[in-house]
Amino acid sequence: MAFWIWLTIGVLVLVRIVQACISKGKNKNKMLPPGPRGFPIFGSLHLLGKFPTMDLHQLAQKYGDIMYLRLGLQHTVVVSSARAAELFLKTHDHNFVSRPPTEGLVARDHMTCRMVFGKKYKDEEFGGRGFASVMKEGMKLAAAPNLGDFIHCIAPLDLQGLTKKMKAVNKAFDEFFGKVIDEHLQYKDKERTRDFIDALLAHMGSEGSDYRIERLNIKAMMSDMFAASADTSSTTVQWALSELLRHPQDMKKVQKELENVVGLKRMVEESDMEKLEYLDMVVKETMRLHPVVPLLLPHAAIKDCTADGYHIPKKSRIIINAWAIGRDPSAWVDAEKEVRTRKLGITVVHFVLAQLVHCFDWELPDNMLPNELDMTEEFGLLVSRAKNLLAIPSYRLQN
Repeated sequence: MAFWIWLTIGVLVLVRIVQACISKGKNKNKMLPPGPRGFPIFGSLHLLGKFPTMDLHQLAQKYGDIMYLRLGLQHTVVVSSARAAELFLKTHDHNFVSRPPTEGLVARDHMTCRMVFGKKYKDEEFGGRGFASVMKEGMKLAAAPNLGDFIHCIAPLDLQGLTKKMKAVNKAFDEFFGKVIDEHLQYKDKERTRDFIDALLAHMGSEGSDYRIERLNIKAMMSDMFAASADTSSTTVQWALSELLRHPQDMKKVQKELENVVGLKRMVEESDMEKLEYLDMVVKETMRLHPVVPLLLPHAAIKDCTADGYHIPKKSRIIINAWAIGRDPSAWVDAEKEVRTRKLGITVVHFVLAQLVHCFDWELPDNMLPNELDMTEEFGLLVSRAKNLLAIPSYRLQN
C-alpha cells in the first residue's frame, strides 16, 4: 500500500515539475520581481519559519518592497511598502480583485456566533473543549501554512494533518449550530424577545414564502455571522494596554489627559472620545506596530500584467505584509519605535481602552519591571499576544 502511495506522489510531482518548466519557459524573457532562488518543488518554503511576517520583512529588506517568491509551485509576490501596496490594490486593482482558494479560508468560512443566537453559550457547549479554545484553534488553522496550498498535487494526501483538524473544528461548530436551531424550535415562550435565528426559522420550509430556506442555509448564515465576529478589537486593546504598561510615562500622560477632559468623578462617555487626542495617538501607534491581521488576505492575479516594471504572472498569489508596511523606514521616522505624536482606530478600541486607563491604575505582578513584560506575538489569522496579559488594577476614581 505504501509503495502505491509513494508512486502516486512521484507521478504527481513529476507532472507538476513538467508544468513548472513549461511555465518557466513562458516567463523566461520577462523580468520577474527580485527574490531568493528556491529549491525544486518546494521553492522558498524553507525560508518561512514560526513568524512569516518577520521572515518576509527581512527578505524584503534585501530584495525590495516588491519581491517574488516561489512557495512550492505557487508564484507569489510579497508587497512590503505603502507605495507598492497602492500599485496592486489601487492602480491595478481590476487585475488583483480575485482571491486564491486556501484550506485555511475554507475552515474560517465555517465559523460565526455570539450576538445572533439570543443567549450566551458557554464552554460546555463544545464538549468541554471550551469556546475560546475551539475558536483559537480555528483561527490558527486558518492561517497555518499548508503545503497543499502551494503544491496542489499533494493536497488530497493531507501530509500535515491540517485538513483533518479543520474538519474536526468544523464538526464542533456544525453540531453547535444544530443545537442552537433545535433550542429555538423548542421555545414555547411566545413573549420572549425574538432574535436573528427566529427570523430565519420563520422562513424555513415555508412553501408560500418567496424566501424559503432550509436548515443548511441557516447554518451557513450563522457561520458567516460567526466569521465576522473575529475579536480584533479586544486583541488591539490588549496590545495597547501592554504598550502602556511597558511605557509608564505614556500611561501617566493618557491618565492626565483623561483627568483634564473627564475628571475623576465620572466614567468616560462616548462623547468624550473626540477630545482625547493623546489616547487616539496611542491607539493608532498600537495598530501600526501590532496590526491584528499582519498578512492581509491574499489576492490573485487574474491575468498576466506589469506592475512597477515587473512581470506578474497569471494566478500569482499577492501577499500584502501590513506588519512590514507599518515598519517601512521610507514612510515612518523611527519606524520600530512608538512615537505618540504621529497622526494617523476604531471607536470600540478607544472607548474600552479609555475606560480601563481612566478607572484604574495598573501594575505588573510579582514586582515585574516594565521592560520585562513579554511582548512575543503568536502568529495566526489574528496576531495576538503569545501569553495573555496579566496586570493588577486598582480603582482610581473618586466615586
